[in-house]
Amino acid sequence: MLEMLNLRKVYNPGTVRQLCLFEGFSLRIPRGQFLSIVGSNGSGKSSMMNLICGTIQPDAGQIMVDGQDITRMPEHKRLRRIGRIHQNPAMGTCAGMSIQENLALADNKDQRMNLRPGVDKKQRQRYQDLLRPLGLGLENMLDARAGSLSGGQRQALAMVMCVMTPIDFLILDEHTAALDPKTSDLIMALTDQVVREKGLTALMVTHNLRYAIEYGDRLLMLHQGGIVLDRADEQKKKTRLQDVLDLFTQISIELGN
Repeated sequence: MLEMLNLRKVYNPGTVRQLCLFEGFSLRIPRGQFLSIVGSNGSGKSSMMNLICGTIQPDAGQIMVDGQDITRMPEHKRLRRIGRIHQNPAMGTCAGMSIQENLALADNKDQRMNLRPGVDKKQRQRYQDLLRPLGLGLENMLDARAGSLSGGQRQALAMVMCVMTPIDFLILDEHTAALDPKTSDLIMALTDQVVREKGLTALMVTHNLRYAIEYGDRLLMLHQGGIVLDRADEQKKKTRLQDVLDLFTQISIELGN
C-alpha cells in the first residue's frame, strides 16, 4: 500500500508568493489499484506525483510504502520501484541513442556493466519480441535513433523501458497530453494492458476526462490541494462524464470564474 499521511507542502515560504498547497493531506492507495487523477491547473496533481517520486520533499508528514517510511529516501533509490512516464515524450528516452541502446540501458538498470557489450544477439531478438506487440514497427527499427521517432512511438518505447525490470508503481503524468487523439488512444490501451498484466499500482494524472472515466479502478479529483471527489470500484463505474463536468463547473462558479 502507498500512503501519504498528513502531508504539508509550502512553496516560496516567507515571500509574497508563499503558497501552502497541501496541509494535512492524506491518501491511501491499495496495492494493484489504478487511480485516475483529475483537477484544474494548480490543484496539486503534479506536486503529488513529485512528492511520491521524491522530486520534491514535503515540509511535514510521511510517505509510506508497505509500512516503510520513504519520506526522505533519495529520488534515484525510489525509482528502483517506481516507473514514471512524463508528458513530454522526449523525457523517457535518450534521443541520441538507438532504440536498442535505450532498451539495453533500461534492461541493465542497477547492474554493473563493466567492459562488456550491452547487447548480444539473444537480447536483440528479445527486444524485437517485446516491441512487436505494439504494432508500431519498432521491432524493425532497433538501430534507429530514439530522437527520430514520433511522439507516440517514443511514449510506447518509454512504457516498454519502464517495465523491463520489476517495479511496483507506475506514475503517469499527463502522458498522452502531447499526442494526437488516435495515438493517445493507442497509448492508453497499452497503458491499461501493462498495468493489468504486471499487476502494478498506477497513478495517472490526466486532463482527458474521458480517459479518467474509462480507465482505472478509482477516480480522484483534486482542488487547491484537497480531495473533492473520490470514487472507486462500482461507484466509479457509475460515474458519468457529465458528473465530473458539473463538479468542475461548480468549483469554477465558487471561484468567481
